[in-house]
Amino acid sequence: MLEQSGFIDIVIGPPCDTFAGASGEAKARTFDVFGYPFLARLSR
Repeated sequence: MLEQSGFIDIVIGPPCDTFAGASGEAKARTFDVFGYPFLARLSR
């Protein structure tokens, strides 16, 4: 999806627990939901 949007040099980082302490934390853990940081450049 990022490449189709014009981004290049895409780097995806390790999974992050973005739901720690949130009200939906238990459901996120049940379904192994994580956030992933990414870095990319927009092709011009």
